[in-house]
Amino acid sequence: MSIHTLLSSLRAPIVQAPMAGAQNHRLCLAVSEAGGLGSLPAAMLSSQDLQTELMALKAGTHAPYNVNFFCHTPPLPDPARDARWQQTLAPYYRELGLDADSIPSGPGRVPFNHDSADVLEAFKPAVVSFHFGLPTPDLLARVKGWGSWVMSSATTVQEALWLQAQGVDAIIAQGLEAGGHRGMFLTDDLSTQIGTFALLPQIVNVVRVPVIAAGGIATTQGVAAARQMGASGVQIGTAYLCSHEATTSALHRAALQSPAAQHTALTNLFSGRPARGIVNRVMRELGALSQQAPAFPLATAGIAPLRAAAEAQGLSDFTPLWSGQNAASVQNISATDITRDFISAWQAAD
Repeated sequence: MSIHTLLSSLRAPIVQAPMAGAQNHRLCLAVSEAGGLGSLPAAMLSSQDLQTELMALKAGTHAPYNVNFFCHTPPLPDPARDARWQQTLAPYYRELGLDADSIPSGPGRVPFNHDSADVLEAFKPAVVSFHFGLPTPDLLARVKGWGSWVMSSATTVQEALWLQAQGVDAIIAQGLEAGGHRGMFLTDDLSTQIGTFALLPQIVNVVRVPVIAAGGIATTQGVAAARQMGASGVQIGTAYLCSHEATTSALHRAALQSPAAQHTALTNLFSGRPARGIVNRVMRELGALSQQAPAFPLATAGIAPLRAAAEAQGLSDFTPLWSGQNAASVQNISATDITRDFISAWQAAD
């Protein structure tokens, strides 16, 4: 069976975007049981947590699902940059009564590795997807060797061609509108990033594998438009953030359903890598993109204590409010109902 056959076996190829920090297996289960392809984000899970989540998926569904990993290269230590970041954040630490000298260290996110693969192999999910390129060839061979289909994000035509050359089974065409982290990996130049409906046909025209459209697709009209432009499926994230099954915080949900959601920007302040979120205080005051922020994922350590202290006061000043550019239709309903609406839209566009 090819991944095209797998996508065709779903009620419709609606892929729920993996959203680390805003979901667990419950959202993945709801989407897969409704006839789409649910996704489990594993970028922030320990091996034990991954095992627990996968066991819950195995117990909850016989339908296919996707498990997603980051595959970034961990950065080398840079004490001078870390010191500049600490100095930049120091006024906020003083304001919130925190000790800037106590900023914890640690990556917070680790790339896909053999420990993760050891856990994953016992479950053999139908699909394994990656962000920021692909893992090392030996790890990729392991995943394909046990029979999982592989998808990865491309933000440019060049990235799509590279992924195809490495043997991916499907490409996620991630447009500039998408919420969360950009999947870019061949360049750091943000001027190369273009919108979904400009990127999608360019990739479809040059690759042989199925292309999944992602970014700004949060309505039934967007689903239909992507299919009409040649997508083999759509990946949707923001529309699920206020679903019953998501673990999105109350502060984040409130922001998504407020006028603030009309203003998003790419920022590296929260992790060290460009990601789209609703503009908040720290983005306005430091600038959404800062040369002071440590490389991904090290910036998170400095922001995390500020986030916790502010959230305890009911403030989202330092919270990464991830969102795509189209949050106008987010709803407080079940992921099952959301998925069924998108499935109907895909089927009607045939």
